[in-house]
Amino acid sequence: MSKPSSRTGVVALAVILLVAAFWWAGHRSGANGPAEGQPVAVVTAVARQGSFAVSRSQPGTVTPANSVVVRSRVDGELVRVAFTGGQQVKQGDLLAEVDPRPFQAQLQLATGDLARSQAQLANAQETLKHYQALLSQDSISRQRVADQQALVAQYAGEVKSEQGRIDTANLQLSNTRITAPVSGTVGLRRVDPGNLVGPSDARGIVTVTQSQPSKVVFAVSVQDAPHVLERLRGGTCIPVTVYGDDPDRPLATGRLLAANNEVDPATGTVKLEAQFANANGELLPNQFVTAKLPVEVLPAATLVPTAAVQQGAQGAFVYVVGDDKVAAAVPVELGPGNADATVIRAGLAPGARVVVQGADRLRAGTTVNATAAPAAPAATPAAATACPGEAVATSASSVRP
Repeated sequence: MSKPSSRTGVVALAVILLVAAFWWAGHRSGANGPAEGQPVAVVTAVARQGSFAVSRSQPGTVTPANSVVVRSRVDGELVRVAFTGGQQVKQGDLLAEVDPRPFQAQLQLATGDLARSQAQLANAQETLKHYQALLSQDSISRQRVADQQALVAQYAGEVKSEQGRIDTANLQLSNTRITAPVSGTVGLRRVDPGNLVGPSDARGIVTVTQSQPSKVVFAVSVQDAPHVLERLRGGTCIPVTVYGDDPDRPLATGRLLAANNEVDPATGTVKLEAQFANANGELLPNQFVTAKLPVEVLPAATLVPTAAVQQGAQGAFVYVVGDDKVAAAVPVELGPGNADATVIRAGLAPGARVVVQGADRLRAGTTVNATAAPAAPAATPAAATACPGEAVATSASSVRP
């Protein structure tokens, strides 16, 4: 009698488990997607037409506008150092001083020799006047007058020579005061007072670096160079932004200044030079940075949010929502793009509504319940005013060729 009861219990348990399985499957289906035939909620954006800057990021090195090794122009003992390492100086400020006494003595000797030569010249000129008066009375030979004229010319030459010696002595004496050749920042001193210094010292006394403005030297590929050179030669202001270790925090924004006139055969690149005001000293000489600049501008490109671009077995496509609220998969040819926007070269016209959220739940022909995405923010003031006259700041840089 117990066997039928056991069978009945087993069957009942199986029925309960089967019902539970169907309930769980139905619950999961309802949680993972909409019921059959119901519209899929998506967010759409409108493809627009606008300018797009195709940018490149390249490593570069900060170079000062001027870097001068300060040396003494005269040989002598360094008696004074008037700067501290890291100090800001202006052009003409005193940096160091060489013992001036030997040059003062040379100036005094030259001054004495000049006075003697001037006295001899004055006496010779008076004698010549006397001889010329006698010659007019035919009381002296012409040869003697000619000899006196030659003597006057000789003393006149000696006066000029002595004046040159005085000018040289004055110049040498002034060179004992070593001044800043440019405005900038002085480095650490390389020689102490008491040492002999001179023009032949390779290390010099100190280096003065002018880093306001500063320059950044970097390179672009030979494929991008023609676009850059065309705009640069046309007088277009090309903004350049440099970054340090943090790619999200720019260090400074400047403008492209010059380009090299040849291709580096080792790297296949063309060197460029950008200038930065560096008013806050954020760029240091020889600092490694990443320079970012627009190499080309697409003035009337079809732009869609990058989130709208999908990849399938046949290539890139976007879901387009028509007036009938049905999603259609439209193949497109992609151009350059970045995290925010992508250029559509072919396959889509401005004004089309593309799906930017919810595309993972769509298939071609799916009915959707579309919500418009918020309008894209305008260009930031910093980007818009980075380089006056450049009207490409409305789009971000490209990360794809």
